[in-house]
This record gives sequence, structure tokens and C-alpha cells, in this order.
Amino acid sequence: MAANYDASSLTILHGLEPVRERPGMYIGSTSTLGLHHLIWEIVDNAVDEANEGHGKNITVTIHSDGSLEVEDQGRGVPYNYNAKEKLNGFQIVYQTLHGGGKFDESNYKSAGGLHGVGAAVTNALSEWMEVHSYRDGVDHFARFEKGGSKFSGIKEKGATSKRGTNVRFLPDPTIFEDTTFNFDRIAQHLDDQACLTKGVTFHLIDERSGRKQDFFYQDGLKEYYTRHTFGKEGLTKPIKFKGEQDGIRVEVVFGFLKDDYNEKIISFANGVRTGDGGYHVTGFKKGLTTCFNQYGIKHNLIKANSPLDGDCLREGMVCILSVWVPEHLLQFEGQTKGKLGTKEAVNAVDTIVENQLSYYLEENKVEADAVVKKTSDEMKIRDKTEQDRKKERELLKNKASGYNLSDKLTPASSKDYMLNELFIVEGDSAGGSAKKGRNPKYQAILPLRGKPKNTTDIEDEKILLGNKEIATLIYTIGAGYDSDFKIKDIHYGKVIIMTDADDDGSHIQSLLLTFFYNHMKPLIETGHLYIACPPLYRVYNNRKEIYAYDDEELAKAIKEVGAGYRVNRYKGLGEMNYTQLSETTMQPEKRRLIKVMLQDDEDAKDKVNLFLGRDTDRRKEWIENNIDFNAVDNFTEEVKAHEN
Repeated sequence: MAANYDASSLTILHGLEPVRERPGMYIGSTSTLGLHHLIWEIVDNAVDEANEGHGKNITVTIHSDGSLEVEDQGRGVPYNYNAKEKLNGFQIVYQTLHGGGKFDESNYKSAGGLHGVGAAVTNALSEWMEVHSYRDGVDHFARFEKGGSKFSGIKEKGATSKRGTNVRFLPDPTIFEDTTFNFDRIAQHLDDQACLTKGVTFHLIDERSGRKQDFFYQDGLKEYYTRHTFGKEGLTKPIKFKGEQDGIRVEVVFGFLKDDYNEKIISFANGVRTGDGGYHVTGFKKGLTTCFNQYGIKHNLIKANSPLDGDCLREGMVCILSVWVPEHLLQFEGQTKGKLGTKEAVNAVDTIVENQLSYYLEENKVEADAVVKKTSDEMKIRDKTEQDRKKERELLKNKASGYNLSDKLTPASSKDYMLNELFIVEGDSAGGSAKKGRNPKYQAILPLRGKPKNTTDIEDEKILLGNKEIATLIYTIGAGYDSDFKIKDIHYGKVIIMTDADDDGSHIQSLLLTFFYNHMKPLIETGHLYIACPPLYRVYNNRKEIYAYDDEELAKAIKEVGAGYRVNRYKGLGEMNYTQLSETTMQPEKRRLIKVMLQDDEDAKDKVNLFLGRDTDRRKEWIENNIDFNAVDNFTEEVKAHEN
């Protein structure tokens, strides 16, 4: 019999308990995205101080113990007692949800960090947090532990000439799937912040590897635009507008590229990158389309009853858009702030763009005419009848379906597609081991014979007919591709890429990811694509064996196995017998999988074009500036000495 449901059944979560109980509500997820969101909340507060004119340096340090530190040169967190709230400043900011100084516009005119919400959430999801407030010539210090529930009280550490706030925290491993901070992810975020915070230098230091990088922009968005269009020929010069409407400050830099048909809009609101867009992006698109249509009709380039289509107009356009919204109007959709929900931003951005772009087009007729012509040409191409497109696709499918796929695919027996898994395996040798080690009810094996084609910038018929491996993938997954792709038709709940841990394996993995991104993006967006993580090493002696997945784990395994240890370095899946492959890489209870996620579509598109596109000069320049070819693994010589 069910228990009585009355008032005694109800529970109130106090303090920071709600955050620990439902972390996804506050940081989106407990994956690596959520982990790094802890940093953004602290950095946002430092940026808000800089935007108010306090400090020229913000330093982020990844410590070797796994903690992370953010130091600014702002005014320092208030430490004195608040008689109204009956708490001191540290408690309000770091232990209280919806507490802080950002709700009063006399303190911050416009801010991205909800000072106190973010800091408190970071504290709640950390093993410990330490805070220094350099204020009034004194270093005031406090330590929080156990998700912010334990507070040391504020202690004076002595006199100081410094000014600002220093926050250091260690993420709680019982909350997050992985607590390892990613240097490149943090670098990208700091680069974004630097372009919006002109004249402020962001320093990133990684004690684990010794890597350091600084980010500084003197000219802000225009420099940022130049970086995102490096090596590409412009159809127009960079177009820059700025203004204020209804208290909302707007700055935008955009332009059109000559031989490019990708739309790229990078948007920010109050210093926060809005990867999902929002009303400010809507306003920009509206103003852009209106101005070009008015110009085209006025100069008889288009007819009033056949206006330019906004989607076609924006093909080949790169735009960097930033708005600063007053606190009383600011609204984000979701705590992770991926989308601006301030409706007033539509009119503000639209008005500023229309007022200034109309004059610009009249003063730059050659550029304006070129954009109108490119858009008109693209509309003609796009306006092929849907019937013709379907006929072409059916013809291609009929030809491709002639491939004999039965000798490649080892299917799963279950018809419960969402429980089924497709392992895309490199080569017949690994395919043979995978077939023996699989669960035949739910796991299917598709070995690849040769490398898939690079599907960046190639035509449909070459995708299907130019490479049998790609055609096999399309028909095995069963959901079509491009505009015909229907996620409801997939035959597998998980599609898992499983390749060797060498250069060829990495290349095949990159080609497959590129194909899925370019032609089956919903597979990624809905969380069905994964990468298998086979171990790199087996450390063993006659008493014990441990599998290690990276060099850090290798070092620990060597110590744990102890005297007389030996090391197997697995460069290929075929070097493991089927039992080892099954236990380490295929069995759901023991394996490690990386879910392929799309955090920033525009950045992903740019990286795909950078690494797999035709612009070799741009790729070479990036490699020279970002890859250290002299880096040496600390364990390499020791491992070689013990390898079989």
C-alpha cells in the first residue's frame, strides 16, 4: 500500500543544495561543457569589473592539482557585514543563490555575470573554493568546502598593495563525469572575451604542461572579424556600425566573402557568447534583409514582387555582433545563457543597422551591387524544383544500392533500434576481433576497407558513387543524408567510431566526423554519435594487469603494478585479442565512450573548413602558430624500455 502523501512528504532544499541536487538546471550538464561553465561564471564576473573600468589584466591558471584560479584587478568582493541580509559579503556572493551586486544598475550598468548566482553555483559544485579579496589595502581570505556548505569565515591575511579578486576552486568529481580542464576550450573563451573587452589582456597559464597564451585586442570586433576571415577574399570590405537605442548598445562588424557560401554569425550579449543566437541576431537579420531589398528595388536590380531571400543573402556572410543590455532588460534563456531573450533587442539592432547600412550601400555601390547579384544567382540555383531534386537523388540511390553490402556488415539481431549499436571499425583485422567480442543481439560491426572520402565541398553524386565506404555508411545507418536525412529512421541508437590509435586511425576518424557533420548533422545534434576509447597501454607483471588510456594513467599504472612491470603499447585494435577488445572497448559496463557534441556550430564549421578544406595556406599558418613539434612525452623513453 502506498505511503500517505501529505505535508510531511514535502522537502525544501536549503542554501546551495538545489544546485547539487539538479546541477543540469544551472550549468546545462555534468559533462565537460558543464565543467567548463564553472569557469565562465567566475570569468564573467572578472570581465564585468573590467568593463566598468577596473583593471587591465585577468589571469586564468590551471593548476597541476586539477584546480583552477581566476584573478582580476577589480574592486574586490565586499567583505563587510550586511545588516539587512544578516550575512557578510563573501556569504552573499559565494553561498547564496540570487545574491550579489548586479541587480542594482548603480553598481553595474550592464553585466554578463549574474554576480553571486554564477559564483555560488561554482562553489556548490566544487570540493573546495578559496577566495581572496584585495580591498582597502588588506587581503581578506575565506575557504569553502563540501559544496559551499562549510565556511571558514573571513580572515585577514595581511596588508597588500594588490586590488581585485582571486578565486580558486576544485571541481567535485562526484558531480562531473570528468574534471579535466581543456586548455584549448578555455583559450577560445578567453579569446572571445578579449575581443569584447578592448584594452584588457587575458592571460592563460597551464601548470600541467607549461603552456601559456595571452589574448589582447586593441580594436576589438574588427580585429576579431579579420581573424575569422583570414586568407579569404572579400566581396566587400569589413562593414562596422555602432550605436545605442533604448539603452541597448550595439556594435557589429560584418562583410561578405567572394567564393564562400557559409553563413557565420558570432553573437554576444553583455560579453557572453550566445551560441544559440537570440533577439539581437533576429534584429540584425531583419535590418540586413530590409536594407538590401530597398537598395535592389531602388536601383532596378530586383523586382518588388521578387525580393531577396534572407537565407540566400547571408550565404558567404561573416558577422560579429555584440550588444550590451541594461540589467533591468537583460534576459537569457537558460542559466547557461546560450540565447538572448530580451525582445527589445530586435528593434534596437534593427534600427541601428537600417539607419546606417542604407547610407553605406549608397556610398559603396560596387560592393552593394555585387552582393545583390551573388544573392540573385544563388536564389536561381536554389529554386530548382523539388521534383527535379528528388529525381536526381532517387537516381543516385538506385545506382548506389547496387553495392553488395552483405559481406561487410555483421548485423545485430535485435529489432529494437534504439538499443542497437553500430561499430564502424578500421580494417578487417580489427573487424574480426570486434565480431568475436561483440554482443550479437545489440552490436553490429561495419569494417571499413580503405579510407572514406573527404566530403568537404564535394557534390552529391561523388559522395555516394565516389566512395563505397560512404555509400555503405549511408545505407547501413538507414536515415538518408543531407536534406533527406530523417532521424526517426536510424537503425542504431549509438553509432560508434572505433579506429586505431595511430596517424591513419586519427585521419579516418576525422574524415568520418567530417562526413557526419556535413551530411548527417542531426545524428550529432541528437546525441547518437560516439567515439570509442580503446586503451593505449597494458601494464602488467605476473601478478597484476592494468589498462591505461593516456600517459597520466600510464604513470599511475606503472606505480601500482610495481616491480617487474611490462608495457604493451596498442597502436592498433588488431593488436588486442577479441577478449581484450571486448572487455576494454565494447562492453557497456567497462568501456569508455566520447559523445560527439556540437557546442558551437559556427566554430565547428570554421574548424572543418580549416582542417579539411582547400585553403592550404590558412591551414599551414594555423599549424605553425598552434602546434609545438618539439614537445616530448616525459614517459616515452621509460615506456620504450619496457615495451614488448
